[in-house]
Amino acid sequence: MKKFIYRITLSLMVAGTTTLLHAQKADAKSKQILDGVTANYKSKKNSYFKFSFGSGTNGQVNKTETGIYYAQGDKYKLKIMETEQIFDGNKIYNINEEDMEVTIAKPNGSDALFSPVNYLDSYKKDFNVTYVGKRMVNGVNADFIKLTPVKNNGLKHVYVFVDSANKQLVKLEQHGTNKDVSVIAIKDYKENQNLAADMFTFNKAKYQNYVVTEL
Repeated sequence: MKKFIYRITLSLMVAGTTTLLHAQKADAKSKQILDGVTANYKSKKNSYFKFSFGSGTNGQVNKTETGIYYAQGDKYKLKIMETEQIFDGNKIYNINEEDMEVTIAKPNGSDALFSPVNYLDSYKKDFNVTYVGKRMVNGVNADFIKLTPVKNNGLKHVYVFVDSANKQLVKLEQHGTNKDVSVIAIKDYKENQNLAADMFTFNKAKYQNYVVTEL
């Protein structure tokens, strides 16, 4: 469980924080769709997602967990199973209820934060992008976009499914060269809510019996 959140943030959401020197290509339709979704999310005061996170091997998902995610600007809160992660705009707090541990660290240049906007932005330099067509996904006639890394990074393909009418993500699939697969499927989405003032604040007083490590 200690590394569960890291697997999501650093394995699935491989946002574009690494500079690549290879040429990147994106067809006009894919670019229009992805840029539209990104602009939509960035225009909101805050966003909420309820999602399922699936993982597996040999291209098959064999484990699925439900999570929730709040975002406001560059701040976010993620909770899945007994693990919570808070980014307050400065530091990342990983809170593990099972082991009663808290790890605090500043994101470095190789970190990829769990942000759909960061992930969508990354296509501009990290992937070649191709529009595949329409697919029915969770009852939505979604646009299917295929992302192929421009440089060998352990990924074979990333599939993005978008509800273009509402400019929202429906599902993300990551397929590794080792045949591992990770999937995030959005189950519920809300925006511009009245969030608590301390939503993205870590309150150390609540974790007096936890082992707190600051890296």
